[in-house]
Amino acid sequence: MLIDQYYSQDQQKISFSRQQASDFAKNIADDFNPLHDADAKRFCVPGDLLFAIVLSKYGISQHMQFTFSGMVSDGVALQLPAASTQLSLKDGADKEYLSIEQSGDNCRDQQLIDTLTQRYVAFSGQTFPHILMPLLKEQAVMINPDRPMVIYESMLIELNRLDRSDIELALNKEQTHLESNGKRGKICLAFTLLAGGEEIGRGEKRMLLSGLKPYDQQAVDQLVNNYNEGKARHKS
Repeated sequence: MLIDQYYSQDQQKISFSRQQASDFAKNIADDFNPLHDADAKRFCVPGDLLFAIVLSKYGISQHMQFTFSGMVSDGVALQLPAASTQLSLKDGADKEYLSIEQSGDNCRDQQLIDTLTQRYVAFSGQTFPHILMPLLKEQAVMINPDRPMVIYESMLIELNRLDRSDIELALNKEQTHLESNGKRGKICLAFTLLAGGEEIGRGEKRMLLSGLKPYDQQAVDQLVNNYNEGKARHKS
């Protein structure tokens, strides 16, 4: 996967323009979260773009835990640390935005990196509305259409082997769940990693939701329609 066009690098520092990050979200991840719109007031760089960069720079380890602690905006320069089992992406003021714990064997095979990145990003882009909306309906809550806030908290990938590049991702419905508490919620999207039908690993994507409201089917339908119309306009 060629991702160089979606960030800028100066020696060991990477940064993002609003357009670069928005283009990645829409053109690569099929993610139309309004937080990634180039003109968004509370704009932030997609977590999937940071994930893709980490894999391209440091390879794939059998166990990788990503924890997001800050929203990266345009103009924020992140320092790329030396390869280690503990990585931390920080800005010039030493503020941390992403930490990565990795262990086990490490693989730098470009085909495996490209395939896993593409499959994960495609899976991640299906979160809204296909996976998230049914979970919200079960909890009788919905995203605030006027101020939707859905952000990354963490993600995990565990691989039993690193010698298969024909990887596919499948949603694990039994372990996927949403917990809501008033206006806030947490969602865990669990998935299985497969190669040729063989289960070779697992993973989780966890997100935080805020500003939740009581479920209203008419408002939900309008929210989904607006989302789909925005996607259609972009693709046309």
